[in-house]
Amino acid sequence: MLPVAGVEEYLDGCLDSVLDPPLPGLEVIAVDDASADRCGEILDARARQDPRLRVIHLTESAGPGPARNAGLARATGEYVWFVDPDDLLTAGSMAAVGQALLDTRPDVLLIDYLSLHASGRTQPSLGGSLRGYQGAGPLAQWPALINRTMTAWSKVIRREFLQDLQVPFPAGIHEDVPVSCTVLLSAPRIAVLDRVCYLYRRRRRSFLATKSMAHFAIFSSYAQVFAAMDEKCWPAGRPPITEAVRAAVFSRAMEHYSTVLSSGLVPRRARRDFFHRMASDFRRYRPAGYAAPPGARGLKFNLVEHDAWWRYSLLEPLNKARVSARRVLRARPAAGPPGPGAAAVPRQVG
Repeated sequence: MLPVAGVEEYLDGCLDSVLDPPLPGLEVIAVDDASADRCGEILDARARQDPRLRVIHLTESAGPGPARNAGLARATGEYVWFVDPDDLLTAGSMAAVGQALLDTRPDVLLIDYLSLHASGRTQPSLGGSLRGYQGAGPLAQWPALINRTMTAWSKVIRREFLQDLQVPFPAGIHEDVPVSCTVLLSAPRIAVLDRVCYLYRRRRRSFLATKSMAHFAIFSSYAQVFAAMDEKCWPAGRPPITEAVRAAVFSRAMEHYSTVLSSGLVPRRARRDFFHRMASDFRRYRPAGYAAPPGARGLKFNLVEHDAWWRYSLLEPLNKARVSARRVLRARPAAGPPGPGAAAVPRQVG
């Protein structure tokens, strides 16, 4: 399922990577979010060539969240994979995902990915390796899985399970967070596929990479998650929220906040206010008995807890340099031009 707007230069490549494998029963729903460029025309032309592609045209732009909701309401497949239309699936990923779903029958399947830069350079996924996770079980079995990216495209979700959760994608940015967290917290059966199936394109003009006050939405996104985790609200039929899970979600939220702040996408005039919101959430949502992690990350959390903006702002450039150096060491050039076919697979794991 693709929410489409303003990506005409990337759309054909994405559609090629999704539609290239002749898989039986494949249903591709593309929602034209009243795109101002030629995306709607491209989708209609491709749909005439391939009956597996269904196109929905929205009359007014609503953003990727509502566009996904519109597509989900019309989906009929057993599983749904939300693919962003400027990204790419790697060769063979559809078949690999399909086999993994047959083997494990999960509510949620997590896939591995690479970040793809305009230069062709790639970076491995963040949040830890997927190697070593066997079978399918709830998040309490593997709390560290919450550290995977808070995106819809990194998960293949059983459609009826997702619809039964009744947690629609909100409008605006960081709209993936409430859905991603609720899916992982609620799923009795989470499985992983230790294989690079997705190329996430890093581009400056993307919906999420725009400097604006809209990034304060990250706080309301996680507020939904913490409210849902309240013992009085959590449905009895879902996997329990253990202390380990609660601590993992809390750490993930704080790390996500600091990542947004260090990205440079929060306007300079608002950075101090953003940090104060981080500190407020730290004190409000900190689980009983929570212990900060060791090392530099723990020091960062300690400064957030004490609302020590000036000391944090002095430390932040050093932390950014450390993270950048680690990413450069992990990154390596792509094996060839991205797109469907063998050259589109920079690496396969497992």
